[in-house]
Amino acid sequence: MSPLPAPIITAAERGFAFADLYAVGLVFCALALFAAIGALSHQGDRAFSASIIYLGFGAVAAIGVELLGIRWLEPIADARLIEHVSELAVIIALFGAGLKLDRAFTWRAWSGVARLLLIAMPLTIAGVALFGTGVMGLSLGAAVILGAIVAPTDPVLAGDIGVGPPGDEEEQEPNFSITGEAGMNDGLAFPFLFAGLFMLQPGGAGWIGDWIVADVLYALVAGFAIGASVGFGLGALAVRLRSRRLLSATFDAWLAIPSVLLVYALTEVAGGYGFIAAFAGGVAFRRYERTHEINRPVHEGAETVEKLGELTVILLFGSMLSITGLQAPGWSGWLLVPVLLFVIRPAAVMIATAGSRHVSNRERLFVAWFGVRGIGSIYYAAVAAGAAQLSAANAGIIVWTAYMCVLVSILVHGVTAAPLSRALLPEPGSPGARSRLRRTRRGGGGTEPSPAEG
Repeated sequence: MSPLPAPIITAAERGFAFADLYAVGLVFCALALFAAIGALSHQGDRAFSASIIYLGFGAVAAIGVELLGIRWLEPIADARLIEHVSELAVIIALFGAGLKLDRAFTWRAWSGVARLLLIAMPLTIAGVALFGTGVMGLSLGAAVILGAIVAPTDPVLAGDIGVGPPGDEEEQEPNFSITGEAGMNDGLAFPFLFAGLFMLQPGGAGWIGDWIVADVLYALVAGFAIGASVGFGLGALAVRLRSRRLLSATFDAWLAIPSVLLVYALTEVAGGYGFIAAFAGGVAFRRYERTHEINRPVHEGAETVEKLGELTVILLFGSMLSITGLQAPGWSGWLLVPVLLFVIRPAAVMIATAGSRHVSNRERLFVAWFGVRGIGSIYYAAVAAGAAQLSAANAGIIVWTAYMCVLVSILVHGVTAAPLSRALLPEPGSPGARSRLRRTRRGGGGTEPSPAEG
């Protein structure tokens, strides 16, 4: 006897299915996009950043996920997916940050950025590692990993306080330093993360030689070399294609996406640091012909996709928040948040910028405060969560502690960006701002700020 045919689901039956979760999700995404467009349209008119609105929508999504019992993303179990989503957002932001910067490649011009990278960043990692071992009870390797995760500042969220688009006449030193720092320290965190993972393995210190050669020297040099050469070549190609009318100006805004994907992928294939290459590629793309009209639309395209990536990652981040997760770091993990934001970061920057003739004391405070944690830290937390060397217990503590640092940073830095920019930075177009702009254009030199500026 032949089996009965499967019942046919008619259109009417499907039409009477209320509260379909997929449709509910589409409604939520539509509302989130409307809110994002509104937030970005008037971002300069309000006292807080758009990322706070994204975070709020993410928190609403987290409540909905809990109430509906939906199986949703988890920071540890779904680390690989979170890693790739945040990775794309970061590399596009890094390329866009590189496109903004217009300084001569001299030590004096970039010394402020170098101080933050070579002094402030290692001091921040050391401070977090010391807290992790002494207060949180982590092993040295796990504590170094935590330091590497929360040390990088974010090129996406720092955009509100960084330099403007290509051709902006008001590229002040504090904004330039924050943008340059955020552009490079995402990649520079990798060697420290790998060092922490090596420390967790048995066998003593035999790994140090290979780490220095492969994870520090080679990977950094490859990242800079491939990123700069490919970025410069792509900039030259784009300009020449435009001049020969083989590339329509209509598509200038799309050039950043294939450019950064190619730069990043080639570097990763070669075993270099793709984050370093993405930033170097953006800088080199701009340097081919700094004043060419193509630079602004390419940056605008990168910024549009960057904002969409920011919205996506922050929404996902907020939607993963849970009571269990908030409890995971314990009191010591939560204590790290104010210690990092109010003590370790400011102290590291003040030490790094001591004696600098490029910034006044008020500008040093500005840079010290705005160590914005964000998508870069989410990415590194996902990488650490997927590492076999890290135990499940330590992974949970480290990931959720990093998440809490990001959560609080989005809130406090998002609220203070506008008022502190007005209070601590010279007014654009003021005599002090113009004189510093002239000094940096002559090669980044400077004199000691006057008492009025300090």
